[in-house]
Amino acid sequence: MPQVTLPPSERPWQLRLFDKTLKKKQKLALLRRLLGPPGPNDRLLLLTNGDNNGAMNYVLRENGGRWSWGECEASSIPEMQQLLGEPVVHCNPARLDFPDASFDAVIVIDVHEHLAETAPLNRELFRIVRPGGRAIVTTPNGDLKKLAVRIKDRVGMTKDAYGHVRVGYTIAELSQMLADAGFRPGASGSYSQFPTEMLELCINLAYVKFLSRRKNAAQPGEHGVGPIAPSSADQVRKVEKTLKLYGAIYPVCRAISSLDVLTQSFVTGYAVAVVGQKPTA
Repeated sequence: MPQVTLPPSERPWQLRLFDKTLKKKQKLALLRRLLGPPGPNDRLLLLTNGDNNGAMNYVLRENGGRWSWGECEASSIPEMQQLLGEPVVHCNPARLDFPDASFDAVIVIDVHEHLAETAPLNRELFRIVRPGGRAIVTTPNGDLKKLAVRIKDRVGMTKDAYGHVRVGYTIAELSQMLADAGFRPGASGSYSQFPTEMLELCINLAYVKFLSRRKNAAQPGEHGVGPIAPSSADQVRKVEKTLKLYGAIYPVCRAISSLDVLTQSFVTGYAVAVVGQKPTA
């Protein structure tokens, strides 16, 4: 579907937020590399779990192919559909509502760490991918020894604050899970080195601890950390002034994030992705 370039003031809130992201742009670059250029008739699925406002769908769609969308949290779907102009299927990870061998490739972004049991989802991925097709799975890195993971725990940004059942998975763990479901191991990669991870932590921490609590004041007796970033047009409107301030310092943040290049060739990042290929026989 051809995309229309809108002036910044008219761009949907999801794309304006994406324009100023650090980690998600790195994720997009890795996904594009692992997926490769889709053919015009390739059938593709993006499956997400509440951390997605539709912007990643939008930018992946620009690469071509015939995309379908799945989202595991119903509350995210209305504004995703409004942005995409296409239906988004509400998915149960244990039973995906798609026929067998429906897709040439399925991209699963940050779903597994939300699940107590991942095997049913992996079996479903194997079922809906055609023989010879691929599943590409991303999660946070589950290596608990990494410095930024320990810092997150110290400042209260634990896995629970992100709504995760576990911190994440390593490349080896993801590869083994897909192999157990029947996939053959394929390419892998990572993104978000220490500079980017710490910047993202500061941004998330500021929103969780200050902005969201002040702008979305809880009722007496309510507790909890709230979302880690604005996830609706209403939440964006409530922090518009702060977002403009962040936009002013974004070039500095981007420059700091670029320091990732110093270690990315020999250090696994704080988020990982693996590819599993379904055998043709």
